[in-house]
Amino acid sequence: MSPVNDPALVAELTQLYLTYETALCENDLATLDALFWDSPEVVRFGATENLYGMEAIRTFRQERPVKDLAREISNLKVVTFGHDTATVTLEFCRTIAGTPRLGRQSQVWRKFPEGWKIVSAHVSLLPLSMVG
Repeated sequence: MSPVNDPALVAELTQLYLTYETALCENDLATLDALFWDSPEVVRFGATENLYGMEAIRTFRQERPVKDLAREISNLKVVTFGHDTATVTLEFCRTIAGTPRLGRQSQVWRKFPEGWKIVSAHVSLLPLSMVG
């Protein structure tokens, strides 16, 4: 059976996720693109969009508003499965148009010959009534 949560892989994926988080908050499109699988099979479900394929993800990022991108993350959890698959989940708080919003994020990472890539991502916001 493949090991779950190999400490070295958890540390590696945690650092990669933190690189992603910095790129997200700074709108570093090149780094975000580099961390996602460049494939028509990659999927990103956002708070208001369903994106299929890397081209759709790139277009969304290039056209999205870049105001209020900073957020605080909590409950970051990295789980590795064997040596080539991992999940990352977390909660976040982001202020949008002056209103704090709570959200959740999950990612599936896969190790390819060129390195770890996000192959599936999901971001959702909780209802405003959950902030308080």
